[in-house]
Amino acid sequence: MEKKLRSMTSICLVNDTGILCLYRIGSRVVNNQYIGSAGGHFEPEEWNDPKRCAVREMGEELGLSEADIEGLRLRYVTLRLKNGEIRQNYYFFARLKEKRELKSTEGILRWISYSDLPGLDMPVTAKHVMLHYLREGQFTDRLYGGIVQEGGTEFAVLREF
Repeated sequence: MEKKLRSMTSICLVNDTGILCLYRIGSRVVNNQYIGSAGGHFEPEEWNDPKRCAVREMGEELGLSEADIEGLRLRYVTLRLKNGEIRQNYYFFARLKEKRELKSTEGILRWISYSDLPGLDMPVTAKHVMLHYLREGQFTDRLYGGIVQEGGTEFAVLREF
């Protein structure tokens, strides 16, 4: 049976104490759960440029441009089989250059402290990425690949060779 591919990005804005999360309301894929601060599906012209998709989604959902953030980096690429689709997610992390009030067109934004993140209701892939980021990712600049399974996500450092 052939599987369709659903490619998505997520951008996670972080500070020294937590991560900006979006309680998404009315989404087709993630509804009434927390996710990274912005994200969504690729447009056809973005297929080979996940950063372009992440920056566009950040602009649409948060009203931010790349000039408003610093340290934008792709940190995680995950794969999950769900509902007959291969879901490929690209997770970017960055910091706001200056503290400001943010609003979203997609739901409710809230800064979640790192200590509260494990108890947050999130989609399985996002939760595994966030927990790995807490344990390891925030202390490195590595790019991780993750395969999502029922029992958890296996993360490996992606190295060029």
